[in-house]
Amino acid sequence: MPKQIGIDLGTSNTRIFSKDKKKIIMRAPSVVSLDRETHEVIASGRAAKLMLGKTPGNILAIRPLKQGVITEVEVTSLMVRDFLERLQLTAAFDKPQVLVCVPSGITEVERRAVEDAICESGARNTVGIIDTPIASAVGAGIHVSKARGAMLVDLGGGVSEASVISLGGVVHAKALRLGGDDLDQAIINYLKQNRSLLIGDVTAEILKIRVGAALPSIDRGSMEVCGRDLRPDAGHIGLARLLEVGSAEVYTAIREPIREILAMIKSTLEETPPELAADIYDFGIVLTGSASLLPGMAEAIQEHTGIRVISAKQPGDSVVIGLGRMLKSAGKDFSDFIRYKPV
Repeated sequence: MPKQIGIDLGTSNTRIFSKDKKKIIMRAPSVVSLDRETHEVIASGRAAKLMLGKTPGNILAIRPLKQGVITEVEVTSLMVRDFLERLQLTAAFDKPQVLVCVPSGITEVERRAVEDAICESGARNTVGIIDTPIASAVGAGIHVSKARGAMLVDLGGGVSEASVISLGGVVHAKALRLGGDDLDQAIINYLKQNRSLLIGDVTAEILKIRVGAALPSIDRGSMEVCGRDLRPDAGHIGLARLLEVGSAEVYTAIREPIREILAMIKSTLEETPPELAADIYDFGIVLTGSASLLPGMAEAIQEHTGIRVISAKQPGDSVVIGLGRMLKSAGKDFSDFIRYKPV
């Protein structure tokens, strides 16, 4: 019997679950660095992420996924292949069988890109593809097969999804191609426009994690960041400069994308059938995804919707945990769970 694995191929991070080992065997940034001439993989995951913005001309460090979808199929397959080889999951006569998830709102072309990337990485040709909300709901402990409405909000690195689930399927859903990465970019833009300081993606992410919050009432202190001075009248334009940035400024920077996420969640609720809406009001909204770890996010959603919000125990791992539970309970072809099957 072939090895069976579940892959959460996220915009920011990739997670892999092994059915044989019954646990998550990899958590790594979705980044890969390549030799520009030979296209050989130099590093992947955390080592490649450390290279972002620091590579010489002969090395390309790239994030091959954007807003929940694959933008570079070949590069994605090279990255996943390197992950599988490091985990010793690929062999000429023993290719793993893969169950992978995709955002519910993507096109068939984008779904096909995921299948192609996984197949080219060394997996079997029969790749199982399932919608992210279902996998995330299973991982968060929601009984998706029941005739009871449940609402799941998944805030990822590139996509934010609000889904209403009942009887094993997505009844109503909305997706916003905006997530944790966009919060990072908002911080970069704010400091550039208001403080005349240019910082990189990695610094912006650290700033968000350490002092960021989804509510103005939360004060997490301040952090000193180093970037490039953009003040034309300072006489040091282009040189390094230190700046103290506090929680209030970070909130001001990310306020607008957070408002868009809250508006999307509220709009999904407003368009939900009445019977399901009543179930959601009784049960609450379940919050998953790495971006949901931003302090105050659950409280902000609760204030905006008037409905109790429950955060999953492991919000960042909910999708891959769900894939793992499906692997344990499904047959050889994952037919108990797959809604889309490649032709």
